Amino acid sequence: MLKRDDLAVKNLGVPQYDSPLDGFTNTKEHKIKYISDEDRFLFLSSEKKLNEYVEKLKNKKDDEEIIPSFEKAGPRQKIYFKPGETISAVVTCGGLCPGLNSVIRALVYMNYYRYNNRLMYGIRYGYEGFIDKYDHSIINLTPDVVENIHKLGGTILGSSRGPQNEDEIVDKLVKLKVNILYVIGGDGTLRGASKIVEAIERRNLKISVIGIPKTIDNDIAYIDKSFGSETAFSKACTAIESAHTEAKGAMNGIGIVKVMGRHSGFIAANATLATNDVNFVLVPEIKFELDGEKGFLAALKKRFQHSNHAVILVAEGAGQEYFENMEKKYDPSGNEKLNDIGLFLKDKIKEYLASEGISTSVKYIDPSYIIRSTPPTPNDSIFCLQLAQRAVHAGMSGKTDIVIGYLGGEYVHLPIKLAISERKKLEPESELWLSVLDSTGQPISFINE
Repeated sequence: MLKRDDLAVKNLGVPQYDSPLDGFTNTKEHKIKYISDEDRFLFLSSEKKLNEYVEKLKNKKDDEEIIPSFEKAGPRQKIYFKPGETISAVVTCGGLCPGLNSVIRALVYMNYYRYNNRLMYGIRYGYEGFIDKYDHSIINLTPDVVENIHKLGGTILGSSRGPQNEDEIVDKLVKLKVNILYVIGGDGTLRGASKIVEAIERRNLKISVIGIPKTIDNDIAYIDKSFGSETAFSKACTAIESAHTEAKGAMNGIGIVKVMGRHSGFIAANATLATNDVNFVLVPEIKFELDGEKGFLAALKKRFQHSNHAVILVAEGAGQEYFENMEKKYDPSGNEKLNDIGLFLKDKIKEYLASEGISTSVKYIDPSYIIRSTPPTPNDSIFCLQLAQRAVHAGMSGKTDIVIGYLGGEYVHLPIKLAISERKKLEPESELWLSVLDSTGQPISFINE
């Protein structure tokens, strides 16, 4: 169970300035809906879960364990930093993701036009941009600079992987007189942000660090979705449609599509439901048997008995147990480099069907880099805007060490340590996975749960 400290949101101090937002939109007919720190969002996934919490709490002598409620995100009537005099910086880290430029643009516009803050630094190439030895230039971001960047994929700031010395990062923040740092990134980036917060606190500085969660895999804990994930599975649908066309164009044709998903199969699951063209889905959370009478290859052969084509969708992290004897390699962030499960399946399928006397044509499509670098879909673009707006509200009100999360239909302040405490995964018992099984009709005989 979550404890009270797990959900506590840090504040730099007591807010003392009136929000300038009243001057923009407050009229007799239209009042700004300010959010109080006492406004909480109670989140439990089901009535059953609530009853479990209540029963456990009945027998406790203290209130250490609590029913989880999260502080709501949004504008505060009193803010900590003085509008018009607050300097901020933004950095993008890790792999590319649809929507990065949309978030950057919204941060700039919100600061400039709503809080009158005219100085915002764009840090180049991830955390490297803070370190003098790399000699990366720093951009002064203004509305003119970012006006049209939301139409572009990637990030105008560039990115990089790997940790940098947090004390050197704080040195640069102090030198630039930055009050608020916006960090856009996934699990590794947020771990870095947590270390930056610790370095700031060791020096008793009043610098806010606000995270905006970025992961195509949508695997950050206690967050329903992160920006870019919807675009990812939407674009994956195009690859699936192509694989389906190729598969139907040949007798016993097979189309294999590999999508992102190192540890979580959300992209694969959602793309499957969106297209209805997929016959087999393989995800990291659920191991599968390859050989034998009840294995995947036998199930594929059986598929050909009533249909002469098949489409296979596989997440990149699926089936990595079949490479256990190979030497492990790691990227600069410490992530294990995955072996190509798509190529592995292609070779195994061709070998197996040949041994069974079945001719086939196998086409393999890996759209990963196309998906990563594409601009966001309209709905994802809206989501980017709303995350950024709430990030600026949080920073100006003096919040720190948090990410802006979207949970149960609400935007909330989520402590960074809670966000990185575990990885969200696709549950085999979930309605989402059951829907996938219903959609594909794939047998569960080769699933090794």
